Amino acid sequence: MSNSSTDDSGPLLGPADIRELAGALRVRPTKQRGQNFVIDANTVRRIVRTAEVRPDDVVVEIGPGLGSLTLGLLEAADRVIAVEIDDVLAAALPSTVAARLPGRADRFALVHSDAMHVTELPGPEPTALVANLPYNVAVPVLLHMLATFPSIDRTLVMVQSEVADRLAARPGNKVYGVPSVKANWYAEVKRAGAIGRNVFWPAPNVDSGLVSLVRRDKPVETSATRAEVFGVVDAAFAQRRKTLRAALAGWAGSAAAAEAALVAAGISPQARGEALTVEEFARIAEMREAGK
Repeated sequence: MSNSSTDDSGPLLGPADIRELAGALRVRPTKQRGQNFVIDANTVRRIVRTAEVRPDDVVVEIGPGLGSLTLGLLEAADRVIAVEIDDVLAAALPSTVAARLPGRADRFALVHSDAMHVTELPGPEPTALVANLPYNVAVPVLLHMLATFPSIDRTLVMVQSEVADRLAARPGNKVYGVPSVKANWYAEVKRAGAIGRNVFWPAPNVDSGLVSLVRRDKPVETSATRAEVFGVVDAAFAQRRKTLRAALAGWAGSAAAAEAALVAAGISPQARGEALTVEEFARIAEMREAGK
């Protein structure tokens, strides 16, 4: 994409702005933190639009980096809370916001922390999560945020294309697995578009995808706890080639106990984890608790 597409970037950051900012801060994106900064204002606007950010939204953003997406979110939402682990980037972001969107600076809050350790956020409860997630921690961070902040109703994350496929996969799909089931515990999950490599600096060697997660109106109906259900999911996919009778033997205490729980839940002991919905995993968890 040529730089001409970013000439009308307004308060948003274009490629030259990003490089200038990075140079001034002596920032070099690190692979270790999965940093790839979005340098295209049109892509930022597309993400904000796809996320359906509303004027009354309190948006939490993970890994804002130099602030490309932060500024786009701040234009559209009521307020934005950005969570950044990097010392240099966290220190610089408030002044970038103040310089480029001075009228909205009081609507911005920064939390300098590892997102995996965040258990509370300043100000009103977040209603939406929008983030270009660092690829190496995307799934754990996403699941942690959904678990910790039940007020987050809508989520749009940009992740590696392969991770996007996994999160949005349905039962029976060969990439359906732990991330698919756990994300589905919280939300209706779907792919929401693809993002090319040339809108990032540095350009990653993988394609990216957008994933939309809309929190379920009603949680999965089960007497089992989330931890119990997730325990079954982890066990089922730890040995995904095995039948559930074999894969759940350790979890249930024996293959016979696993079979009893499966039969009681109305699921074939010969089935494999990739065939089951989150509701079916919940039924299995209930049956083990009932059989104790």
